[in-house]
Amino acid sequence: MSSKFSRTRTLQRPSVPSPFENQDLAEALGSLAVPQTFINGIFTGAGLQPEEIFVESLLTLKEPAYLSEEITPGEPVEKDLVIIGGGPAGLTAAIYAVRAGLNSILIEKSNLGGQVAITPVVENYPGFMRIGGKSLVDLIVQQAAQYADIHLGEAVKEIAHEGNRLQVKTNRALYIAKGVIVATGVDSKALNVPGERRLYGRGVSYCSTCDGYFFKDGKKVIVVGGGNTAAADALYLHNLGANVTLVHRRDSLRTEARLRESLDQSRIPVLWSSEVKEILGDKLVKSIKIQDMKTGAVKELPTDGVFVAIGYVPKNEIAKSLGLPLDEEGYIKADLNMRTSIPMVYAAGDITGGAKQIVVAVAQGSVAAMSAFEDITSPYWVAKEKELAKKV
Repeated sequence: MSSKFSRTRTLQRPSVPSPFENQDLAEALGSLAVPQTFINGIFTGAGLQPEEIFVESLLTLKEPAYLSEEITPGEPVEKDLVIIGGGPAGLTAAIYAVRAGLNSILIEKSNLGGQVAITPVVENYPGFMRIGGKSLVDLIVQQAAQYADIHLGEAVKEIAHEGNRLQVKTNRALYIAKGVIVATGVDSKALNVPGERRLYGRGVSYCSTCDGYFFKDGKKVIVVGGGNTAAADALYLHNLGANVTLVHRRDSLRTEARLRESLDQSRIPVLWSSEVKEILGDKLVKSIKIQDMKTGAVKELPTDGVFVAIGYVPKNEIAKSLGLPLDEEGYIKADLNMRTSIPMVYAAGDITGGAKQIVVAVAQGSVAAMSAFEDITSPYWVAKEKELAKKV
């Protein structure tokens, strides 16, 4: 079975011809992140944009605030399974669902790949000694696209029960589904300090792979965090040629042994027990204020960039609208078969918490799809009701 992306596929348009060129122009525009769009020198958007959003910004020379919430007129589209989220979990679920014979669609409002797409290097995924995160995602996407319909630029607005079906409203269509897999993933956690939001894309970044090249010529950068992501970002930026300092609020790292060894070999300095309190700069980042957690002393440290890698926040808006139980950190509670407390609603990948590893997300995506197949063909709650009826 083969398929192809819908017409809503998102196109990437960088702000300048390439981060490898015209660096003076990028700095003059205050653009130290990709992709950003400037038209006649006017900033009109950050990140990947659906076609109609790009056209709107082109016509208005303004940054569009949101996707249209209007539902495309027409008859509801019937599906066995709607998969929400285009990371490794959602993509794998799509492969397994369609191979099991389920009429499925995958909806992703922004970019395919999730956090993996912005991971510099992956060294612990079976079958690859070393591969770029984006390269790995591209391989998974190519395979998934052979099976399922993949709609980019499509955002879920509402999910409601309609009898024994689920009604999924998006900005483009209305789907009537037998089951839904929520694989919405996580966002990077922010520091929530003064200057961070204002200087985002102007020296503040959450993606070393995307924006690191702007700092390759020995520019000073701060990487904030103490886990695997922070260590990998620091090593990636160091290898690009940036002058890297790692800032961590504790006195030891929470990283794999191999990453710690690489950091030691690279001699990347670490400011222990230190916390970023403010990011300073006018048009671009110029410095940060750091507080020593032990002494309380605050000092200002010159820097050209700040890369934040302090963890993740679950993208649980859909889960909340459905009334799914969440744990104390906001992750969806699911059993070993990826079933949630609501029949025919499943969760997979980073949105379920736990170890945020690609191999875990892929495994959960496959389990969720197979559980959906089992429940659609033989609903487990019907069997339980019959069993109870016999006892009565």
